[in-house]
Amino acid sequence: MPLTEKTEDESSDFDAESGHVPIPEEDLELERINTYRLQQHETIGSSRSRLPREQWLPLGAGKPHPPALPDVEGYIVEFEGSDDPMHPQNWPMNRRLILGAILTFAALVTAYVSSVFGAATPGTMEEFGFSSEVAALGTTLYVLGFSAGPTIWAPMSELIGRRWPLLIGMLGFDLFVIATATAKDTQTIMITRFFSGLFAASLIALVPASLSDIFNSNHRGIAIAVYTMSVFLGPYTAPFIGGFTAQGYLGWRWTLYMPAIVGFFALALLVIFARETYAPVILVQKAAIIRRQTRNWGIHARQEELEIEFRELVTKNFARPFRILFTEPIAFLMTLYMSFLYGLCYAMLQAYPLVFQGVHGMSLGPSGLPFIGLIIGEVLGAVFVLSFYKSYTRKLIANNGVPIPEWRLPPCIAGGIAFAGGLFWFGWTGFSPSIHWMAPTASGVLVGFGLTSIFMQGFNYILDSYLNFAASAFAANTMMRSMVGACFPLFTRQMFNNLGIQWAGTLLGCIAVIMIPIPVLFLIYGARLRKKSKLAPYAEKQA
Repeated sequence: MPLTEKTEDESSDFDAESGHVPIPEEDLELERINTYRLQQHETIGSSRSRLPREQWLPLGAGKPHPPALPDVEGYIVEFEGSDDPMHPQNWPMNRRLILGAILTFAALVTAYVSSVFGAATPGTMEEFGFSSEVAALGTTLYVLGFSAGPTIWAPMSELIGRRWPLLIGMLGFDLFVIATATAKDTQTIMITRFFSGLFAASLIALVPASLSDIFNSNHRGIAIAVYTMSVFLGPYTAPFIGGFTAQGYLGWRWTLYMPAIVGFFALALLVIFARETYAPVILVQKAAIIRRQTRNWGIHARQEELEIEFRELVTKNFARPFRILFTEPIAFLMTLYMSFLYGLCYAMLQAYPLVFQGVHGMSLGPSGLPFIGLIIGEVLGAVFVLSFYKSYTRKLIANNGVPIPEWRLPPCIAGGIAFAGGLFWFGWTGFSPSIHWMAPTASGVLVGFGLTSIFMQGFNYILDSYLNFAASAFAANTMMRSMVGACFPLFTRQMFNNLGIQWAGTLLGCIAVIMIPIPVLFLIYGARLRKKSKLAPYAEKQA
């Protein structure tokens, strides 16, 4: 039963601040049930018509087929109100916090490995004799695996749940990182780097979806904020940790052995503590329990009605991330903005050595220390975003728990301005040795602040807009931004060398300025776009 909207004249309960009618708690629960029904309807096999009776397989032993269930809807398992203990958002908070921390830790390890190969580059170039352009492929192919992976992991998670794709992805990631560390030739390094990223993509794409499964709108923003920190802390801690490791007696191979060991530890934690968080699959588990208790074998969950056929698998589930990306203006434009920022994240991994090694003459390990400026900026960005938490919670309570995605956008606007300013600052203080190295290092505070502010709220905005298909929405975002991120390391060094550090920074800063209006436009027109969307779950409530 879709919720119908009312005008201000039709309801005395109209909320002037949010512009929406407060929705009773029982209606919110009914809408949550309708969400799971929509998920099942949009999943493979749900629309297949029943075969004619004469084509049915015989029951055996001469038995006739039993009569159909009198009311199929009455045999389908749902969650019981807002207090069902099996619903992931009703689990004890300490269990959810532990699971969220483990998932974020695993994502941090995979993000760290994405950039640590840069620290191993001098050693690999010396051992295998390839050029710096070939060495850049080590980062590019890993991030390209990030782009390809979600086409597998996100649809799989919406069919069989989150837990197994996460476990398989973490195991594959660990094995291929070990394979890179033990590689004996260039081809092996490049192939294993790609497959490391392909399996790591399960963590990058599914951890935000899992966090949205276990945390409601009151706490989801904080959970996504911590996840976003891990996505960027990983790449920016790798240069100095990996740099000192590669520069020491351990050598370049241990820059990969170390995260592989930590990755196996994260895998062990996932095996022990991770539980299924995807609600439709949990309902399958609930139905199995009720069947055993009642001995009524007609009781089932909607997810059990699915019949997997390859054609429908491709056209519905595997194609859904592309459908979201290329048919939804909100998803496309926000992903475009985030893709540019993500590309700049990996461009900085190439630009910083040019400034601090090339201009200021630092060695491999110390040249990674200026990344601490970016890390400080990220922490400040997270604090800035979380400072809006109380205000957001008040609005959420006033709107009876219904999140308005546009509430997430103001920090994106501030972050966009800071990010562009940081790029200009970096370009015009990093080109000359006469300017102290602390000046370009300090510019990282603004760049990191902008990255975190935009990504945190960008993730939340996409999540709030496409909550029904969180995994597919994040998969679409991950695919596009990873593809852009994979390209940037290939031309960053040449661009900075040919244009000069100051003019390359100016060019990137100008592009960042052009993109500042994107969240402003969504702040004004976002609700109108979601009203027209077929995939935005709260469109009926917010129009």
